[in-house]
Amino acid sequence: AAEPIVNLRTFSNRNFAIGCLLQFCIGIGLYGLTYIYPRYLAEVRGYSALMIGETMFVSGITMFLVAPLVGRLMVKLDMRYMIAFGLIVFAIGSYQMTWITRDYDFYELLVPQILRGVGMMFAMVPTNNIALGTLAPDRVKNASGLFNLMRNLGGAVGLAVINTVLNDRTDLHITRLQERVTWGNATATETLTMLMQKFQGLGDSTLMAMKQLSQIVHRQAVVMSFGDAFFLLTVFYLALSLLVTLLNKPASMTGGGDAH
Repeated sequence: AAEPIVNLRTFSNRNFAIGCLLQFCIGIGLYGLTYIYPRYLAEVRGYSALMIGETMFVSGITMFLVAPLVGRLMVKLDMRYMIAFGLIVFAIGSYQMTWITRDYDFYELLVPQILRGVGMMFAMVPTNNIALGTLAPDRVKNASGLFNLMRNLGGAVGLAVINTVLNDRTDLHITRLQERVTWGNATATETLTMLMQKFQGLGDSTLMAMKQLSQIVHRQAVVMSFGDAFFLLTVFYLALSLLVTLLNKPASMTGGGDAH
C-alpha cells in the first residue's frame, strides 16, 4: 500500500530496530516492577491500596525529578552510554531486592525504588531520541506510534512472564520448605509447640497450629519467589546493557519529540 497502517520498512533502520527492542525490554521493567512491588506489599505485608500508593510514589517522584537532568545531559553526553548507565542502575536496584524478606518495608524499598526511577529515565528518554533521531522527518510520525507500541507490548509480555515465574518458583519453594519442616527439624518443632501454646483453649490447638505453620511456610515461599524474580530481572538488564554497542550515534538530537 502507498500509505500502510503500519510501515514495517521502518525496521530497516538499524537504530530504530534496536531501539524498539530496547523499548520492548524497558517496558518489561517499567510495568513489571509496578506489578511486583504492590503484589509483595499486599500479599506479604498486608498493605491497603493507600499504603501501597504511599510506598510506591518514590519511583514516580524520582522519575519526575530526574527527567530534566536527563534532557540536559543528552545534549552533552553520548546517549548510548546514558542508556547503558540506566540499564545497569536499574539492574543494581533489582539486585538489592534479591535479598528481600517478609520484613521489607518503606525504608528497605526506598533505595531500590530510587534506583529504579533513575535507571528508567536514563534508559527510556535517550532510547526515544536515538531510535527516532536517524529517521527521515516524514517517517517519524508512523515510527513514533510503532515505537510506543513496543513498550506497551513489552509490558504485557513481561507481566505474563513475571507472573509465571512467581507462580512456578512459589510452588518449587513450597515443596522444598515442606521437605524440611518435619518432626526432625528442631526449629519447626519449637515453632509448632509455641503456636499450640498460643492457641491453647481456643479449640483444636494442634490443628490450628499446623494451619498457622502452613501459612508461614507458604508466605516464606512467596517471598523467596519474589527474590528469584528480582534476580532474573537483574541478569536480564545487565545483559541488555550490552545491546547498546550495536547502536549508531545519531547525527542530530532532533526527531524524537513525538515519542512519549
